[in-house]
Amino acid sequence: MSMVSEFRQFIQRGNVIDLAVAVIIGGAFGKIVGSFVNDVLMPPIGLLLGGMQFGDLKAVIGGSAEAPVTLNYGAFVQTTVDFLIVAFCVFLLVKAVNAMKKPEPPAAPAEPPAQEKLLAEIRDLLRQRA
Repeated sequence: MSMVSEFRQFIQRGNVIDLAVAVIIGGAFGKIVGSFVNDVLMPPIGLLLGGMQFGDLKAVIGGSAEAPVTLNYGAFVQTTVDFLIVAFCVFLLVKAVNAMKKPEPPAAPAEPPAQEKLLAEIRDLLRQRA
């Protein structure tokens, strides 16, 4: 089998296409969440905390006055909030999908093999004689 035909067979699987669609939609959803956090959620929180901008929060740890070395912990806070919102949305989605699934009815017990039936009959006959 040539590499091209193997690749075609791989691409034609439903899982690969589903994964590609999920990645594209996930990327777009990530941008929406990023905009929600940066443009809607964080400005009021910053206003409540004295007008600070979370994206601008940083700690200078070295370097010179012209080129300081900084830890940009404000961007980390915003990214963490983005992640928590996305994780919560995925949790809600999985919970909704699981709620829609119907539980399978329990399977009927399998009929015992002929040997066990015969042994049960013998046992019952012995109990009747005793």
